[in-house]
Amino acid sequence: MVIESRFSVGIPNCSIQKWIFGSCSDPLPDRKAWIDADNPTTRYLTLSTGRLLAKRIAVGLREHGVQPGDRVLVLTGNSVVFPAIILGIWMTGGIFTAANPSYVARELAYQLKDSGARVMIAASTSWDVAVQAAEMVAMEQGNMFVLDDTIPGLDETGRVTVAGTQHWTKLVASTGKGEAFVWDEPVDSKTATCTLNYSSGTTGLPKGVEITHYNHVANGQGSVSVSKLHPDYVEQTRRGAALCFLPMFHAFSQGYFVTIFPHEGIPVYVMSQFDLVKMLRHIEKFRITKTFAVPPILVGMSKHPLTKKTDLSSLELFGSGAAPLGRETQQAVNKLLPDSHIGMLKQGWGMSELTCCAMAWDPRATTCEGVGELMPGGKARILDLETGREILEPGVRGELYVSAPTLMRRYWRNPEATAQAITMDASGTRWLRTGDIAYVSPRYESGAIFYIVDRVKELIKVRGFQVSPTELDAVLLENQHVLDAAVVGAMKDGEEVPRAYVVRKPGSDVLTETEVEAWVRERVAPYKQLRGGVVFVDAIPKNPVRVPMTPWKTSEVNNRKTGKILRKVLAERARREMEDTRSKL
Repeated sequence: MVIESRFSVGIPNCSIQKWIFGSCSDPLPDRKAWIDADNPTTRYLTLSTGRLLAKRIAVGLREHGVQPGDRVLVLTGNSVVFPAIILGIWMTGGIFTAANPSYVARELAYQLKDSGARVMIAASTSWDVAVQAAEMVAMEQGNMFVLDDTIPGLDETGRVTVAGTQHWTKLVASTGKGEAFVWDEPVDSKTATCTLNYSSGTTGLPKGVEITHYNHVANGQGSVSVSKLHPDYVEQTRRGAALCFLPMFHAFSQGYFVTIFPHEGIPVYVMSQFDLVKMLRHIEKFRITKTFAVPPILVGMSKHPLTKKTDLSSLELFGSGAAPLGRETQQAVNKLLPDSHIGMLKQGWGMSELTCCAMAWDPRATTCEGVGELMPGGKARILDLETGREILEPGVRGELYVSAPTLMRRYWRNPEATAQAITMDASGTRWLRTGDIAYVSPRYESGAIFYIVDRVKELIKVRGFQVSPTELDAVLLENQHVLDAAVVGAMKDGEEVPRAYVVRKPGSDVLTETEVEAWVRERVAPYKQLRGGVVFVDAIPKNPVRVPMTPWKTSEVNNRKTGKILRKVLAERARREMEDTRSKL
């Protein structure tokens, strides 16, 4: 039995930039759209100036030779101009792809090569890594531009910083050219890919998730239609203010802070980097009404003494996503909110493969358990893990499959992975195998509340970022002293972190935990590091592989080259070990 959303919404066949701005040139409200939270009076873009800057970037990219369908990689943290760069890439018909600025060169080089990026715009703070990665994939330096916090003035273009580098404003055309520019609308927005968000799987390196203009518009239409269910929506929007401290290179921030809130006319205060104390002060100072966090931030918020002293009464939408939120943390934060706001902190659910959010809350809902109900146009099925049969009862767990207008087009240049992730039923409906274990309550019907309780996939979620255990396995196995290795997620201080189990090669007993941690630290981004520790073991538990010896006999073998790693066994061991450690403190 398929559970369908209670809500439906029309999805226009248009570009995401048209959905945000309405047109290339129609007058826009004179209201701030993106504001530097540290310098709000001098550093901001209005809807009008933001659109114009994006159009100037679109012209500059075309003059540089970027053609429709070309990929432009952006490597930076949050800034007021980041949304305009994204929009400029979309307006020129290009495909935007962002990389985490904490990447090391090998990780960035992989995304550059896999995406086939023609141009890279990289923050000055990440420039050395960008240069190293570009050399690894033979990217021409003439296609690299260094980004700082400059907000181009009306005629400011072509700045040069360090010798041998090109300032990103070289890609910003003149005001006149920007004003005259008219972007081309996609003929079919369902097939017009505009974003490649990289998602880590459990079977290797990250995959590019193709998000189309239609996907982005569907995500926006669905979210806005749900918000409008609130009886005070018009007034809420008028007084609205959002705070963005989650990274804009992530699908979640692109969905809300780059597209949805500007479409609604809600100003977005942008934090260049996260700081808990600043976040609390910004909420109070700017009377923030909407913001989203990830569980580690909420854990910190629940324990910080300043939270109790901060006026949080302006908050009207406070959401959690990207990773499971523990009930204890949710309750602790809700208790810190004003009495009228108790229960306001809710968690939603989504995936990069579903553009952003696939389940959220009716703003009139009074409960806060679970991850909400299906967004408009969404459908879901829960299948038994053993038999594959559909579950038809509430409270029974199984693997969640989702269909929605926000479902990605495909994985970039990876038909095999696409076929593994997306299935099609007899009616032609495309279903995403989420890898999450879920159940519904109180009834198995439209409007049911979903609960995500586990993962079939072995993905590790660190502060909302996806970490593939097999990627870390491979890094460990590159060490000449390591015979075998397996990485699992372990809970430490209320968040999931990678923990490695390592088998030393014979004669390599001198290898220490510290050396293993250092080996990984030099080769991956900070959030992928082994913060859960390293444990040396005699063997990695694996499923035995039945190898045919003759047509009538088989032999079971179990070594590091055969058999699937039993990560659940290791995860359970990690849980016990971490609990023992906590009990001794």
